[in-house]
Amino acid sequence: MVANYKEEVAMYDAEFVSAPALILRSLARDPDRPAVTTADGATITAGELVDATYRLAQELLARGVTRGSTVSLLTGNTPEALSARYAAGLAGARLVNLYDGMSALVLAEIVTSVDTAVLLVDAERYATAPELLALVDVPTVLTLGPGPEAVGGDPVGGDAIGEDVIAAAARRPAEPPAVRVGPDDDLGIRHTGGTTGIPKGILSLHGPYRRVFDVPFGPQGDKRRLLAATSLAHLAGVLADLTLYHGGSVFLQRSFDPGEVLAAVERERITDLWVLPPLLYRLLDHPAITRTDLSSLERILYGGCVASPTRVREAIKVFGPILASGYGMSEAQNIAALGPHEHDRVGHGGRLSVGRPLPGVEVAIRSGDGAELPAGELGEIHVRSRTLMAGYWKRPDLTAEVLRDGWLNTGDIGHLDQDGFLYLADRLTDKIIVVGGHVYPSELEDLLLTHPAVAECVVLGLRDAQQAEHVHAVVVPAPGHRPELDEIRAFVTARQGRIYAPEALHLVPEIPLTPVGKPDRKRLRDTLPG
Repeated sequence: MVANYKEEVAMYDAEFVSAPALILRSLARDPDRPAVTTADGATITAGELVDATYRLAQELLARGVTRGSTVSLLTGNTPEALSARYAAGLAGARLVNLYDGMSALVLAEIVTSVDTAVLLVDAERYATAPELLALVDVPTVLTLGPGPEAVGGDPVGGDAIGEDVIAAAARRPAEPPAVRVGPDDDLGIRHTGGTTGIPKGILSLHGPYRRVFDVPFGPQGDKRRLLAATSLAHLAGVLADLTLYHGGSVFLQRSFDPGEVLAAVERERITDLWVLPPLLYRLLDHPAITRTDLSSLERILYGGCVASPTRVREAIKVFGPILASGYGMSEAQNIAALGPHEHDRVGHGGRLSVGRPLPGVEVAIRSGDGAELPAGELGEIHVRSRTLMAGYWKRPDLTAEVLRDGWLNTGDIGHLDQDGFLYLADRLTDKIIVVGGHVYPSELEDLLLTHPAVAECVVLGLRDAQQAEHVHAVVVPAPGHRPELDEIRAFVTARQGRIYAPEALHLVPEIPLTPVGKPDRKRLRDTLPG
């Protein structure tokens, strides 16, 4: 058996084609098809994207980028960003995305920690580049297109950021680079959302990401029209990769605006949309939802944080049975999936399932001492699969804490039912310890969202001077309402118990989100009174 396994690995290594190479090959087979439509409405054909990417890969190699080099992207949702990430992968470089919304100080720490050899900047980030560049010393900084002539009224020539690498690449051959990329080579370093301090770097390899492309993507892949309204640096980028590989088209938006998303769905006959739960709620609450033609939508994927069953049921009524939930994380990629016709699965407290583990993924629920728990019991979610991360960048101590014997401790709390469906309760680190027990914020958030005066909410645990935790509710009031603390406490006490009742209520016009689109708990903790 060992010999057979070794033979299988050797065959896989010999025949290995990286995900970027797969995508480019697929695009090259139909060069005239529309591949990417920009936020300004310009269309790039598959052939144009292939040629630009191969030329850029050749230019990066000519500038000394090689296997093991780090290429960092300061980019937005642009075709140039897609081309750059594929080109870096073809050249064998390690890719790092510098997320919009993070402070220049945090980005500078990331750029330095990952040993950036080349920094690529596109037009969406020209305005913020100088602040970052003042804090770092990167060997090579290049722009993905002509540099800005002015920013904020002050002259900032292209040379103030870097040379136009796309113009330089125009003289290179539009051919795949002669670089052998293997499954154990570094693909990139993804960073956590930064909601709890300096982000951790999650090192991924080419092999595990390549396996994502072996999973069925759905019927009529060549007819898929994906709207990428969230950052390409996150899951929207993965879905863009899969859509292009399977013959579909990608439509880019600069950022998530619910009105613009609804307009694009109708105008571009979008079939596929990815949203985090808070963004799904904003779509549902937008006044244009009732007058928008949504008939083209075939699949709305949601995930990234715990979803409210109340609001998901509302979404199914509005959009139809086309919602599909995905549970995954950067450390493990995709873990479980819930199909459109499986949304009747409910667990503790009416919580929706996040689906069954995907083929090749093992899930175990364990107690704090590592003992595996039976179906129905709440515990820590552990995962084993061939798509796990290689580890945390330069942090073997953190890696050892979460990766043991091939199993990843996700840090999430949940349970499995008798049929193997997985349910999430919360993040282990978000649990609030109070007198008499503990509170999982997502459970209380689900309850608060059923109150007629609550449109959106986040529940936090804030510590007092004696380090005791107290439950705080941050609420966006529903139109025409202004809830009071006593009203909310009575509502929660009657339905879930006294220990869940918030001790403080904060009314806000909107919930701040991280660059990923999740509620920014760190920002709220830093700004709310204790």
